Amino acid sequence: MHLQVADLARSISYYGDVIGLRPLSTSPAQAVLAAHRDDTPIVVLHHLEGAGPAPASARLGLYHFAILLPDRSALGRFIAHLSTIGAYAGMFDHLVSEALYLTDPDGLGIEIYADRPRESWRVAIRALEMATLTLDAADLVRASNGVKWAGMPAGARMGHVHLFVSDLDLAARFYHEGLGLDKVLLDFPGALFMSAGGYHHHLGTNTWAAGAPHAGASDARMLE
Repeated sequence: MHLQVADLARSISYYGDVIGLRPLSTSPAQAVLAAHRDDTPIVVLHHLEGAGPAPASARLGLYHFAILLPDRSALGRFIAHLSTIGAYAGMFDHLVSEALYLTDPDGLGIEIYADRPRESWRVAIRALEMATLTLDAADLVRASNGVKWAGMPAGARMGHVHLFVSDLDLAARFYHEGLGLDKVLLDFPGALFMSAGGYHHHLGTNTWAAGAPHAGASDARMLE
């Protein structure tokens, strides 16, 4: 995930101290970040002096990118870590996964999540069951067995990306009909989720910012 940010040092600090990613390489123009004991890049930060922050009212483009942790015990350690440093996160149970939502210093959305076992996922009327329920954070912390967070664990990877779009039919035409992603969740209000290989979703699209402008070249935003 390539992100354009206004202050590279500030973002390196945030993604290190809060999210737990470490720099693989840095220059005045960019930083490549990865999990600990893992040299696979997860996020690349690109510096643009004075880039405008993402507005709270949203704009077309990135809704959030989502880093998938290897297991729920790692997510429990992450929750305990956020509590220790006093960082806020939204927390939701999506049935197929358990997820935390944060916002970086430029207003860009981040999800950190762990999947439930695939055999526990339920299908109803040919669509995967997903929801937005209250997360049992205490149970997740117990799953960590008291092990302390030591940074983003090896095996963490980009799990999915979720986009604000102007039209779900156009999104389906491009990503489903054009690229061949399967439609997974069809009845979530204002949203369409797609994936490959039976996953719950590799791509989310929604129209919750319909009518808003696109992120511009001088804005903090997703680059690719």
